[in-house]
Amino acid sequence: MGLEVVFFVIFLLFLFALMDLIVGVSNDAVNFLNASIGSKAAPRYIIMIVASLGIFMGVTFSSGMMEIARRGVFHPQYFTMPDLLILFLGVMMADIILLDLFNTFGLPTSTTVSVVFELLGGAVAVSIWKIKQQGDSLVLLGQYINTSRAMTMIFGILLSIIVAFVCGSFFQFLSRLLFTFDYKSRVKKYGAIWGGIGLSSIAYFILIKGAAGAVFITPEKLEWIQTHTWTILFILFIVSSAFLQILIFFKLNIFKLIVLAGTFAIAMAFAANDLVNFIGVPLAGLHAWQFARAAPDPMTATMEQLSLPVRSEWYILLIAGAVMVVTLWISRKARTVSRTEISLSSQVESYEQSESVMLARTIVKMFISFYAALRQSIPKPVVKKISYRFYRTRQDQTVDQEKQTSFDLLRASVNLMVASAVISYATSHKLPLSTTYVTFMVAMGSSFADRAWGRESAVYRVTGVLTVVGGWFMTALLASTFSFTFASIMFNFRIYGIAGMLVLACAILWNNHIRHSKRETAFQEDQIFNLKHISNVDEAVPTTFVQMSCLLREIRQSLNNTLDALFEEREFDLNEERRKVKKFQNWSNIITANIFKALRLLQKEQALNSYFYGQTVRCLQKLTDGHRDIVARAYKHVSNQHKGLLTVQKAELKEMKSIIDELLYQVESTFSKTEDVTYRDLFKRNSELNKRAAELNERQIERIRSGESKTRLSILYFAISGNIQMIGKQNLRLLEIFKKSFEQFKPHEDTHPE
Repeated sequence: MGLEVVFFVIFLLFLFALMDLIVGVSNDAVNFLNASIGSKAAPRYIIMIVASLGIFMGVTFSSGMMEIARRGVFHPQYFTMPDLLILFLGVMMADIILLDLFNTFGLPTSTTVSVVFELLGGAVAVSIWKIKQQGDSLVLLGQYINTSRAMTMIFGILLSIIVAFVCGSFFQFLSRLLFTFDYKSRVKKYGAIWGGIGLSSIAYFILIKGAAGAVFITPEKLEWIQTHTWTILFILFIVSSAFLQILIFFKLNIFKLIVLAGTFAIAMAFAANDLVNFIGVPLAGLHAWQFARAAPDPMTATMEQLSLPVRSEWYILLIAGAVMVVTLWISRKARTVSRTEISLSSQVESYEQSESVMLARTIVKMFISFYAALRQSIPKPVVKKISYRFYRTRQDQTVDQEKQTSFDLLRASVNLMVASAVISYATSHKLPLSTTYVTFMVAMGSSFADRAWGRESAVYRVTGVLTVVGGWFMTALLASTFSFTFASIMFNFRIYGIAGMLVLACAILWNNHIRHSKRETAFQEDQIFNLKHISNVDEAVPTTFVQMSCLLREIRQSLNNTLDALFEEREFDLNEERRKVKKFQNWSNIITANIFKALRLLQKEQALNSYFYGQTVRCLQKLTDGHRDIVARAYKHVSNQHKGLLTVQKAELKEMKSIIDELLYQVESTFSKTEDVTYRDLFKRNSELNKRAAELNERQIERIRSGESKTRLSILYFAISGNIQMIGKQNLRLLEIFKKSFEQFKPHEDTHPE
C-alpha cells in the first residue's frame, strides 16, 4: 500500500464519517425527541433548539469515548498502520451499507451495536490473515483481539436492555404512585422535591460523571469536581427545588421544564456516547497515520501508541456536532416521531401495529398468572390503595385529537431522566451502550408500569417489543459478517479489493435508494390512515367512507386479478394477490378503529341512533374474509397442481365476476364522491346475481351427478360462487349504512384524505 493509497483511504474514512453522521442522526434523533414531542411539552421548534444545544454540549464530552475505536476491541500493538486502515475502511463501509439496508426496510437498528460488532468482525478478519501470512497458529488470535474488553462491552450492551426496562418500570411506578394520573393537582405537594431530585440527578450523571471525557476539563478541575461531588449535588438539589417551587407558586407547569431539561440531557448524552459510532473509527485512522508518520518506516511501524489515552481534536468534535445539528433540523426522518415506540408505549387506545405470536402470548399468560398470585399474597387494603393511585379517568373523547397525547408529561419526564442517567453513567465508565436500546426499553418499562399494556393490547405490544429486540440481534450478526467479508477482501487484494468493494457498496446503496423510493411512493399512495386529527364527527364519518371506497377498489381489482389468474392457472400472479391479503385485512382493521373513534365523537343522543356503526364493522369483516377465502382457495388449488376449471365453469364464473365487479364499482364510486344516489338499480342487479348464482349452482350439481366435475373442482366452484354472493350482500349493506349516514351528517363533496 503506497502513500497515495493511504491518503485515499483516509479521505474515504472521513467521507464515510460524514455520511454516517447524517444517517445516524436521522435514525437516532427520535431517541431524544420522542418523549418531548409525544407529550407535546413545547412547540416543536423549541424542542429542536433545546436538543441542538444538548448535542453541541455533548460532543465536547465525547473525547474519552473515542478510545473505544482505537483499542476497545483489538490490541493495536499487533497491527501496522496499513492493517488498521483496511480494518477501519471495512468497518465504515459495512456500517453505511448496514444502516442504509435497515433504513430501506424500516427496521430498527443501533449504531452502537453495529460499530462494536463491525470492529470485532473486521479485527478478527485482519488478525486471521496476518497470522496466516506469518505462518503461525490461529491459537494466537487471542493476542490480537481484546477479548475481555470486547466481552465487557457486549455484556454491557445486553445488560443495559434489562437495566433500562427495570429502571423505567421502577421509577415510573414510584412516580405514578406519588402523583397518580391527576398529577397536576398534586404537584404543589411533591412537585418541587421530585423535580429537584430529577434535575440534580441529571446534572450529577452528565456534568460530574461525564466530566472525565470533556475536552475543556483539566485534570485539576476534574479532581476538584470529584472531591466536592456531594456538595455540588446538594447545592444543585436545593437550587433546582427552590426554582421549581417558585414556578409552582406562579402556577406554571414544571413538568414541561423537566421534560425540556431531560431532552437537553438525553441529547447531550446521545452526542457524548454515540459520536464515537460516527467519527471514532475515522479519527482512529487519522491518529494511526500521524503516529506512523513519525516512525522511520511508516508502513511497517506497529501502533502501540493507539493504546495510550489521546484527546480528540476539539474542532473536529465541534464540526461533527454542527453536522449533527444541521441534520437534525433538515432531515425528514428526524422531523417525525418514531411510530414504533409511540404506538408500543401509548396510553391511548389505538390500532395495534403488530400481530400476536406464540412467545408473546406465553409471556403475557405467565405474567397474568404471576400477577394474580402476587395480588393474593398482598393485603387487600394495600392492593386497593395502589389500584386507586393508578386509576385513570376516561378521557374526554370530544377533545381535539390534535391536542391528545400518547402519554402525559409525568411519564415523558421519567423516560428522559432515567434514559439520560443510564446513558451518562455508561459513558462515564466508557461503556458504549446503545441509546436506541436504552431509550426504547425505558419507554417500554414506563408504559408497562403505567398500565398502558392492558389485557386488550399486551400481547400485541409484547410482540412488537420482541420484534424490535430480534432486529437488534440481527444487527450484530450482519455487522460482524459484513465487516469480516469486506476487511478480508481488501486485505488480500489491496487496491483492487478496495476498488471492488467501493463499486459493490455504491451498487448496494443505489439499489436500496431505488427500493426505498418505491416503498415511499407506495406509502404515499396508501389512503387508509388513522383519524388522529379530526375532532368533528361530520368530517370523520365521510372520511371513513372515502377510505372504504379505497378498500373496495383494491378488493375489486384483486378479485378480478385472482379469478383471471385462476382461469389461466398463473401461480405467480395468485401468489402476488395472496401477499396483498394481509394489507387489506390491516386496512379493514384501521377503518374499524376509525369507526370507533368516530363513534366516540358522537354525542350521547346521537350514539343511540348510530347502531349501524356495529353493522359496518361486521360488513367489513365479512367482505374482506370472503375476498381472502377466494384468493387462498385459488392459490392452493393452482399451487397444488390440481386440474384446472372446466371451460363451462370458467364461463359461468366470469359471468358472476362481471356482475360483482359492477356492484363493487358502483358502491366504491358512491363512497368516494360522497353523494346521494338511487339504490334501486343496484339492489336489482344484486338480486339478479343471486338468482343467476342459484341457476349456475343447479348446473354444477348436474355436472357432479354426471361425474364431469370432480370433488376438488366442485368445492372450489361452490366456494367462489358463495363468497361472491356474500361479498355482494355485504357490499350493499355498506351502501345502506352510507345512506343513513348521509342523511344524518350530510358530508361534503371535498372530504378526501390528504
